[in-house]
Amino acid sequence: MMDETRPLFVQIAEQIEASVLDGSLVEGERAPSTNELASFHRINPATAAKGINLLVDRGILIKRRGLGMFVAEGAREILREERRRSFSEHHLDPMLTEAHAIGLSVETVIGLLRERAEQSGPQK
Repeated sequence: MMDETRPLFVQIAEQIEASVLDGSLVEGERAPSTNELASFHRINPATAAKGINLLVDRGILIKRRGLGMFVAEGAREILREERRRSFSEHHLDPMLTEAHAIGLSVETVIGLLRERAEQSGPQK
């Protein structure tokens, strides 16, 4: 389902990223073509191509002339590292800033995280 708050080409890229991360699209496997994506989502092929090109530029997909787009070797780890970095910047940094402001030590924050994790149930 498309989200009207973000550009379609970004959503296309994110859907492919999610497929790589969850293993439904594996490294070395052919990715959906621009035309397949455009047809499936009922969007302009240029919009689908823009999303694909975001992934090519980041080394997630590679073009094989005459064969199509394929998931690059190491793509899953690239995505995981990007997500780790983003998680740290968007979640951990603000949390640590707030912890410092209210006088919590790193050890106390770690303890609070452990408590929450235990309350939320088994983790993967």
